Amino acid sequence: MAERKHSKTEQEKTHHHMPKPSPTLSETVEKTEQAADLSAFSQKAKTETAELRDAFLRAKAETENVRRRAEEDVIKAAKYGAERFASELLAVKDALELALSSESVTAEQLREGVALTLKQLSAAFEKARITEIDPQGQLFDPHQHQAMQMIEADAPANTVVQVYQKGYLIHDRVLRPAMVVVAKAKNEIDDA
Repeated sequence: MAERKHSKTEQEKTHHHMPKPSPTLSETVEKTEQAADLSAFSQKAKTETAELRDAFLRAKAETENVRRRAEEDVIKAAKYGAERFASELLAVKDALELALSSESVTAEQLREGVALTLKQLSAAFEKARITEIDPQGQLFDPHQHQAMQMIEADAPANTVVQVYQKGYLIHDRVLRPAMVVVAKAKNEIDDA
């Protein structure tokens, strides 16, 4: 039995030192085809990678251009956003200057001129979506009104009983709150 182990070990030793047989022609062709397939696959992957990289760089550049254009639009809107409103106000300014330059104007003519100028100003406000807040008789709204005083009055509590100065909205945002006097609840002692 020991001889068998020994002889097997001898065979293993000699087997390892023996040269490997040369590959057959079909094995060589198969390996060459596999190498060609791998080379084609590698080339295809490189081409697709280059195309994807190019597409990514183009998309990145386009995104940067859109961002830059948007920033320019915001700057232009801030800079020239009031242009239309300002051009509407030029007619108002012209009318006021004309009224001041006239030397022989009667009070009635002056009043008519001021009324027309106010009409021009109101039209400019309307085009710019500036609306009046005139809360006389309405409930006090702290978002649109500024209470200057509270008085006892013959009106429900928190009702606007006097308007010192009208307020204005631009679209839905308060441009200036209305300055108002608000009714407070009458004391019960006064009722007795």
